[in-house]
Amino acid sequence: MGSFEPPVADGREHGLSALLADARRHGFVGRTDELAAFADSLAGRSLARVHLVHGPGGIGKSTLLDAFSRLAAAQGHRPVYLDAKDVECTGTAVAAAIAERSAQAGYGPEEAPDVLLVDSVELLAPLDGWVREHLLPARPRTSVTVVAGRELPSTAWRLDPGWRRLARIHGLTELDVAESADLLARLGVPEPQRPSIVRVGRGHPLVLAMLAEARSGHAFPVELADAPDVVAQVCRLLVDDVPDAAHRAGLATCAHATRMTADLLRTTVGSRAEEVWDWLESRPYVRRGVVGLFVHDVVREVFEAEFAQRSPDAYVALHVAVRGYFLHRLADRGEPHPDRAAAELLFLHRRGPLAEMMARLREGGLLPVARAGPEDRTGILTLIEEAEGPQAAALAGRYAAEQPSCLYRARSDDGVEAFAMQVYLPTGGTLDVDDPVAAAVLALVEARAPLRPGERVNVNRFAGSSRAYQRDPTVFLVNGVSCVLEWGQRPAAWTFIITSEPEQYGAYFEYLGMTRMLELSPPSSGQGPRPVVGYGWDRRRFPVAALFELMARRELSGEQGPPPPELLRPAPLSLADFAAAVRAALTELGRPDRLAGSPLLGSALLPVESTDRVHSLSTSLSEAIRALSDEPRGAEHRRVLDRTYLKGAPSQEAAAQVLGLPFSTYRRHLAQAQERLVEVLWSVEIGERPGLVTP
Repeated sequence: MGSFEPPVADGREHGLSALLADARRHGFVGRTDELAAFADSLAGRSLARVHLVHGPGGIGKSTLLDAFSRLAAAQGHRPVYLDAKDVECTGTAVAAAIAERSAQAGYGPEEAPDVLLVDSVELLAPLDGWVREHLLPARPRTSVTVVAGRELPSTAWRLDPGWRRLARIHGLTELDVAESADLLARLGVPEPQRPSIVRVGRGHPLVLAMLAEARSGHAFPVELADAPDVVAQVCRLLVDDVPDAAHRAGLATCAHATRMTADLLRTTVGSRAEEVWDWLESRPYVRRGVVGLFVHDVVREVFEAEFAQRSPDAYVALHVAVRGYFLHRLADRGEPHPDRAAAELLFLHRRGPLAEMMARLREGGLLPVARAGPEDRTGILTLIEEAEGPQAAALAGRYAAEQPSCLYRARSDDGVEAFAMQVYLPTGGTLDVDDPVAAAVLALVEARAPLRPGERVNVNRFAGSSRAYQRDPTVFLVNGVSCVLEWGQRPAAWTFIITSEPEQYGAYFEYLGMTRMLELSPPSSGQGPRPVVGYGWDRRRFPVAALFELMARRELSGEQGPPPPELLRPAPLSLADFAAAVRAALTELGRPDRLAGSPLLGSALLPVESTDRVHSLSTSLSEAIRALSDEPRGAEHRRVLDRTYLKGAPSQEAAAQVLGLPFSTYRRHLAQAQERLVEVLWSVEIGERPGLVTP
């Protein structure tokens, strides 16, 4: 524990008890508001006669009661301490225990202690009414009572007009950074190691103390998961009341998601969701936010680490289930809050290069991310001008005017906190040339893999915050959410992210499978005093669905580098080659085995996840033919394609005869139908319409 000088006794106690009391005093930090309120009650400066302390296990309730006891003794009182773990849950047993401890403290048989401290009061929950209506009203008029437990005091305490006046409720929360460092100093932790253990301990006194005790030499755990013995012990102390497997699954869901809604809970615990929700809501380490439930930071980390160590397969299965739920929400065009689903997907990255930044965002509370309105634009353009100069702000203003939906923002009561601008190129106007970054992106795409008819490039062009601009965590939130929404909902052939902070974000972009592709130095970038760097990827070769699959692999491992070959498609076909491949494939629909060499097997007509690609291609072509019926003149197109290819006419002449058409008319109709089918399939290829088959 490091060097420690024995405290000097103050003369009121003798022997080892004096050393013990001073050692406890030396190890106590924070809780100034609670101490002040208790002192006011002792001195008669406050009407409060009862103090109700609550908080999760290990948050310091017993330590605070010990501090109250010392303060009372220092002022001449004889405090009496009772731990509910030591008595039966009956009024008679509690009254007898108080009398016994009062006698030990020197009170006479008929005297009641003037300071009573009751710990672990959650164990006396069945006696809550008796405590309010009998035990406490019988206490002396000037006495002070403190009861401490894990649960929030019952509603009856807050509804009773008498106790509302005479009782104070204190919810203990985590220590702040300064208090945590002070505690570690008192525990003998050398100053250079304190910041890392403060970060890991998240202000939880018990965890901080146990991590300090668990250190080996001068090595400290980088994460809670690095100290499995501490994790197991703390988990037993904090989460010691899980009734069964369904409740444990519910707690795991609540710990894994940033905010757990009842809908998400139903996907993991099924019909018992309502019961499990009510139980979770009553836990002292679970809080209710504006949206759903969330777990106290340190409890979340401890429970997740213990779960991953105890049952790694089940942990991965839960991760997949939670991830699948939010992907489904993101894909639902009727979802009212897609930004929430996008943020949840962002925060499932447990081991990525920016995992620590994500943790800080989670703990600080998430601002909602939405498309910026006209009222936000002036403030956003001002931020761009201050950070990147008037030329950049002018370009951003032109993009916002031409593509009004391109701006996203996170807003608080103080105004726009952070923003991101997602634009699409080519614009078809002078911005393609006037913006140096747009010109460089388009030139690079043309040189590497040109755009095909109907395709465009998505560029995350500007992003920043009102504080540290691109280095602020909030800009990562807005950027990340806007990227997930744009990538998941709008087609593009290429995607680029432009940043002036590659040292901060480069490793993360590479973790996503992106490549550093361009760099512009000032003043040619038109974007402030620093060089700008662009990371990008060809989404035709590495589709968004493949990106999400790659993230599923990397979120729990932190692996980096380019995407593996099995997730990549071949180089995209030109429109002419695509059309030729479609016409060739139609002739082989009656012999699917002959489709095995089709260039279309690497196209977007097949889902990334498809296991039988030949079957998927055959199905996609057949479904496209059937879908023509929904279009004007589509029934005629479908009829000629169906008879020629799906029903396997032995020859075109035979098909014309069955259709009752002159051969020349039939050939003309067939060519028109093929042309329309190619148009439909091309719209799938470039992402303008959804795929026609599922994996």
